[in-house]
Amino acid sequence: MTKQWLMVMVAITLFAAGIAIAGPYPDDLTQQFMAFKADGEAGKEMPATLEGVHTITGGDAYKMWKEKKAVVLDCRPKAQYDTEKIQGAELFIADDFIADPAMAEKLDKDKTYLLYCNGVKCWRSTSVALILAKHFGFKNIYWYRDGINDWKKNAYPVE
Repeated sequence: MTKQWLMVMVAITLFAAGIAIAGPYPDDLTQQFMAFKADGEAGKEMPATLEGVHTITGGDAYKMWKEKKAVVLDCRPKAQYDTEKIQGAELFIADDFIADPAMAEKLDKDKTYLLYCNGVKCWRSTSVALILAKHFGFKNIYWYRDGINDWKKNAYPVE
């Protein structure tokens, strides 16, 4: 193998690795949701608000749910969703969405979405809300920061 051929192969390999490392989202957005994930795994609270996202209380979430004003998306892992969820919630796994942005194509930008996960220290709905608002331009994203734990504490319907 010639030296030139070897250099071409190295360049192709590095280019391909760069594409794989770059990921599907802009670097600044990736840094934000990876920081949320690291904070959540360290037991830190998520921010009180997110740019471009409506943050709501349990009472507001319940009202939206009761009046059927939003599609409720559970951003937790499937095992947690299968165990207990807000009544009528649809599964939208954060980890899968981060790896596969095409999942956003299944959502209708004209609809209102209410996102939740396990509460103030859970990064999943935080990240999904941020990505939908900042990267995909969704305007009607409501983030229930207090999540399923608050929902159950208030004795709202679960299944």
